[in-house]
Amino acid sequence: MNFNKSPLAFFICCALSSSAFAADEIRSTLGDQQSVAVTIYNGDLALVKDQRKVKLQNGLNNLALRDVSAQIRPETALLRSISHAGSFSTLEQNFDFDLLTPEKLLEKYVGKNVLVVKTHPTTGAETTEQATVLSANNGVVLKIGNRIETGIPGRIVYSDVPTNLRDRPTLVTKLNNKTVAEQTLELSYLTGGLDWKADYVAELSPKEDSLDLSGWVTLTNTSGATYNNAKLQLVAGDVNRVQQYRQPMVKAMRAEVMMADAAAPMAEESLLEYHLYTLDRPTTIAENQTKQVALLSASGVPARKELLLRGADYYYSSSYGDLGQKMKVSVFVEFDNKEAAKMGMPLPKGTMRVYKKDSQGNAQFVGEDHIDHTPKNETIRLKLGEAFDVTADKKQTDFKTLPRPSKGNSAFETAYEIVLKNAKKDRVTVTVQEPIPGEWKILSESHTSSKATSNTAVWKIDIPAEGKTTLTYRVQVKY
Repeated sequence: MNFNKSPLAFFICCALSSSAFAADEIRSTLGDQQSVAVTIYNGDLALVKDQRKVKLQNGLNNLALRDVSAQIRPETALLRSISHAGSFSTLEQNFDFDLLTPEKLLEKYVGKNVLVVKTHPTTGAETTEQATVLSANNGVVLKIGNRIETGIPGRIVYSDVPTNLRDRPTLVTKLNNKTVAEQTLELSYLTGGLDWKADYVAELSPKEDSLDLSGWVTLTNTSGATYNNAKLQLVAGDVNRVQQYRQPMVKAMRAEVMMADAAAPMAEESLLEYHLYTLDRPTTIAENQTKQVALLSASGVPARKELLLRGADYYYSSSYGDLGQKMKVSVFVEFDNKEAAKMGMPLPKGTMRVYKKDSQGNAQFVGEDHIDHTPKNETIRLKLGEAFDVTADKKQTDFKTLPRPSKGNSAFETAYEIVLKNAKKDRVTVTVQEPIPGEWKILSESHTSSKATSNTAVWKIDIPAEGKTTLTYRVQVKY
């Protein structure tokens, strides 16, 4: 059945007058925001403190706080008056995360009437029909008069927006207010969708005996909200949480955006058994944005490079013969996080990438490693990779089972040869670590060892340029 334009006008009037939540609630937007502070923890958790100026009415108020995080944990929300302490009491609160989209609007109108406006392709004349939405599951099913139609035959006009649909994530609180005046309110809550990690860049000196280090904090915001000119703080440490909260809504897609914000290093202080880092200026953390801010900077930090060949304990109780040819020697760099070494700030866990300049002065990537939370006065040790020009050939040259020293025990005597080769034009030193099980003692050795731990023998072997050095040793093991 065709209608003239009066039904359409009627629907428009309804849309202007029947927006239920707009009529009886006080709406607070980012325009009311006075300040916001964001403290981000490791592991997708943040504390938001949002201060806004709002004028409440006397008695019951429905206050709709728009533009909160879409991943807010509503059970953690706390609203209080900063300017008029104790002026109101909170009776209930509701988090509306069902956001307004064409699909959601259609779903809310299942079983209700809408208007379908069609435009004649030749004349451009519009006709309007009333329809009932039968289904909005994987498409739309409409009843128009006596016809059942699928798909959308024209523009759909709705009489209003349902009260449980919001254009932005909104926390609605019911308050009993005693003060009729403009108040500064603070809403604090925990939320997901905000995370941070530390990234470090180290550049080795030409002699590989020092490095320049810079640290960056990488922030990722997928919480569904923007935090304008926020006071930013970061907590480094493993904070215990009862369980990972999962918000029942689709997370926002990450945008491919990287904003670098270089400035003075962040200030650091202790917080319980954690460490708190504070940015010295406000910064905006935009929705769907990755942002970097400077954490620290140090130059000329003394460093030590080590070439390490580490063995295994399985071949001390059996005969194995050849143990490997052209075995890889690992490359490590370590430095001390001490004030005397031009460091001394507790370092959050993260990835440290190491570079070194080539002969033409271009910095080249030479390896990376993950570091855990590192307090001051501790040593940071990075594995960069495996040496190309330094290798080892290793074999077991002798094996004997000795008479049992006592009932139930075993004893073995075994000997080894390790040929360390250096194809570089410079002399190198290789640390050989052998984890030896049981009760053991070195019977003979070509180079002097040290007992690093109860189950580890260590040799420091010098290898001449484009040469080789052979380490031999014999050991007795008792189990």
